[in-house]
Parts: sequence; structure tokens; C-alpha cells
Amino acid sequence: MSRIVRAAMTETKNVAEIPEEIDAQAIESIRQANVQHNISLIRKAAEQGAQIVCLGELFAMPYFAYKSEYDERWREAAESVETGKTVQELCAVARELSLVVIAPIYEVAEDGHYNTAVVIDQGEVLGKYRKNHIPHGGNEKGPFTEGFYYGRSDNGEMNAGREKVVGDAMFPVFITSVGKVGVSICNDRHFEYECRMLANGGAEIVVSPAITFGEVSERAWEVEFPADALRNDIFVGGSNRKGREFADGPEFFGRSYFVGPDCKRLESVSESGELVIADVDLELIGQDLAGWRLKEQRMEGY
Repeated sequence: MSRIVRAAMTETKNVAEIPEEIDAQAIESIRQANVQHNISLIRKAAEQGAQIVCLGELFAMPYFAYKSEYDERWREAAESVETGKTVQELCAVARELSLVVIAPIYEVAEDGHYNTAVVIDQGEVLGKYRKNHIPHGGNEKGPFTEGFYYGRSDNGEMNAGREKVVGDAMFPVFITSVGKVGVSICNDRHFEYECRMLANGGAEIVVSPAITFGEVSERAWEVEFPADALRNDIFVGGSNRKGREFADGPEFFGRSYFVGPDCKRLESVSESGELVIADVDLELIGQDLAGWRLKEQRMEGY
């Protein structure tokens, strides 16, 4: 017996023209262009049978944190989950298409700014996950200053009272119409306990929307997700931007993919170059595909 979910992730980038003068009007124009572009990708994914679609990290904006200097203007791009236009528009399309949509946005809340993934199920906001590990520094290809623009996740109150959110408060698992889903945003993937906590909370699929670049990061990208899927007996999907957004900015390498608990990558059935779509058979979970699920025995003296 199989329990197959057709899952999709985007592999795109900012599509809006970025003017030299960044003000409220420019930010709204950029937001509209990217939201409409991603809605078009959601529709293409749905046409190909996708039941869940994960958009890219901070998908409504270019990656504004790539420079060493701070730019206060981009902080104005943050939106409310509850009242912001982006979540409202995605709720409408998710309701229309009967989809689960993972929407990573730049969030502003009463207590600060966050890099947040909003989980929407057929128009209903189930809850949200906020990025835990905020990189501030750089790699061999350039700097990034994310700590200026948003902080790490709060104390776990972000989903208080939400019935379809289980697991640890800091590592929420969402009970969606297609299965139990966890989110680990970009830099979070480098910390082994993130996936472990999500798996312990019941996650069957973990998606990792990311903005990443550089040769070292690309090598890590190839091995981290298979390792997490194998040792936690889950499916993992990594979605990265692809291409260059600023003339002096980094080039994102893409290479998005899904991997199963047998450590094998899933073949994409996508007809679009900006989508990765794969059939995830949740019945494979718990089948001891790694061949090492032995009974734990405590040795004397340990």
C-alpha cells in the first residue's frame, strides 16, 4: 500500500527590477512582481498534480542581506502574517486550488522582525515557523548581514493555541491535509538537532527553503539532506534560489531536490525549470530502509 504525496518546491529568484532608490513604493512593486510570479508557479505545480508547494526563503524580495553594510530601507519590506497582503493572496490561491502552501516571508510582529515560514492549508493558516539560526558574517563568496534585518525565533509562543501544530514549541510540526510537515529554513539545516526535533515531533516531510551560494555551501548542500533523511527516517526537500539578483551580488546555485529515508534522491517530474516536483511515498517511513534500526542495549559501565 502507498500513501503518495506529490510535493513541489520552487527554484527561482527575484524577478522584479530593483531600482536604485528603495522606498515604500518600490518595495510594494517588488513584492507584487514576486508574489504574482510565485503564484504562477503554484498554479503550474497544481496543474502537474502537486498537493503541497514550498516557496523559496524570503520569496517576495531579493536577498537584501548579502552586503556587509546595513540598509535600513529593506526593513520596511517586512509584513504581518495576520494582516499582510502576501499571506492573504496566498491563502486565496491555496483555497482555490485546494493546496498546502509553505510561504517563507519577511515578517514584522509586535516583538520584532523574523524570517518566517507560514503554513497554509487550503486557505487556512495553520501556523508559522521562525528561522532559529541567523547567519551574520560571510563565506568565501561574500558577506551576509542577516542579524541586522531579523532575529532568531521567539520563545515558542508563535503558535500558541493552534490545534494543528504539534511537537516542540520551537520546532513545530504542522498537521496538514497531506501529512505532517516541518520546516527548517536555510542556515537551520546545518544543525543536526533541527531535523531530529522535527522528526521526534512526528514530521514526515521536512522542507528547507534556502538562499545559499558558494562552493563550500554547495558541497554541504549535496550531503546534508540525505543524511538528515536517512538518520531521521523522513523525507527532506531543499529549495534554493538560482541565478543572480544584484550585479554585485552572489550567484545562487539552485540544485533543489527531494530525498527519501533510503538516502535516494527523488526524480523530479516537473515540466518547468523553476519547479522541482516529486512523488513522496509516506508509506516508506518506518520500513527500516537504512537497515540499522536495532534494539538499543545499554552496555555495563556506560
